[in-house]
Amino acid sequence: MSDADTPGVRPTASPLHARLQSDLTEAMRARDEVRVATLRMALSSLRVEEVSGPQARSLSQDEALAVLRREAKKRREAAAAFDGAGRPEKADRERAELAVVESYLPAQLGQDELTAIVAQEVAAAAQAGARGQAAMGTVMKAVQARVAGRAEGGRVAALVRARLAAS
Repeated sequence: MSDADTPGVRPTASPLHARLQSDLTEAMRARDEVRVATLRMALSSLRVEEVSGPQARSLSQDEALAVLRREAKKRREAAAAFDGAGRPEKADRERAELAVVESYLPAQLGQDELTAIVAQEVAAAAQAGARGQAAMGTVMKAVQARVAGRAEGGRVAALVRARLAAS
């Protein structure tokens, strides 16, 4: 059975979109409330992104992953806010949703791998004549291109800042 034959899946949907839809059906059959709610939220966010702008369009795989990264960030921030407000049950729910969303994202780079990439790019910027905090934009652009969504921007920025301050 092709995607075109699957109810609710458009033939032009990205493989990720089709997988989310298929997993939603399975979660509904398994009566997994957290997974069902999270997948519905993710699919809704993808649909909103598809129709935003002057004309509706299908999202590419990279665009769909970017939407899921935004959703993961929202869940992470909400969990921290609920923890700060003394609402551990809500924070736990957000972390459970975060785990579901993260299962669809590429694996994050380890600290050692990311540190090595940052060190290489800082050295390359230094060879090009850019030093200190003035090189921040150049190094960030190069590092972000290499990590391609496998590391959070804040984490990358903190490592770059620390490395540039030490050089």
